[in-house]
Amino acid sequence: MKMERRSGMDINSKRWFPYLDRFKCGSESLSSREVIEAVAPVLMEERKERLKRVVRNRSYSVCLVVEGLCDFGNVSATFRSADALGLQSVHVVSCDSSKRYRENRHVSMGAEKWLDIELWNSPKECFKVLKSRGYRIATTHVGMDAVSIYDMDWSRPTAIVVGNENRGISDEALELSDLHCSIPMKGMVDSFNVSVAAGIVMHHAVCDRTMHLGSHGDLNEDESQILLAEFLLRHNNSSISIANEYAKRKAHMPLIPRL
Repeated sequence: MKMERRSGMDINSKRWFPYLDRFKCGSESLSSREVIEAVAPVLMEERKERLKRVVRNRSYSVCLVVEGLCDFGNVSATFRSADALGLQSVHVVSCDSSKRYRENRHVSMGAEKWLDIELWNSPKECFKVLKSRGYRIATTHVGMDAVSIYDMDWSRPTAIVVGNENRGISDEALELSDLHCSIPMKGMVDSFNVSVAAGIVMHHAVCDRTMHLGSHGDLNEDESQILLAEFLLRHNNSSISIANEYAKRKAHMPLIPRL
């Protein structure tokens, strides 16, 4: 994450977007337009077009929360699915600091590089922040009160929560969530592998949003430009250096008086 982040929800916005239009370079700062102007020329056209296409299909309106997973491979697999489906925001809740998420690039295929990943110590801490950003918390849980994912309104900002491979969602997360949801099962077994379940729910959410809203991606023009600048800064190690050099040149440019 390179562009400066907001400290909280913009009171004038109806949905969460985490970035400000500012990249700090020492005492100087660049706007997203200036970051793009500095970094984009060093990328091949094909790469730039791919980044633009990905940004057009990105959304913060649905995010993923993985709670208490023990298998880092499962966490990485959910990240890979989130990236592939256009979700930009993912959250990892772990009550054991020794079991924090570690990159597993042969499973995630590098998806974590392009996602906004936030780490939390408890469901309470995570859910409080997500609710302040306007999300409803939907925990995947097989129970009498669970709503089918096919009956949910996915146009609403929603945080999808999946739980531990063996225990499922914790009691704390179930109590603090806004609703419980489930994938209707047709076979003898009553559950999916957690990464498969996360993929199914995210895929349905994206399909439902596309059908009812016309597309899953919902960033406005300004947000798209900011996220594109963020992606350009994440692209490789030299991107930051290029932006910093641009900022130094900008600082020494003479001011042109207005007529």
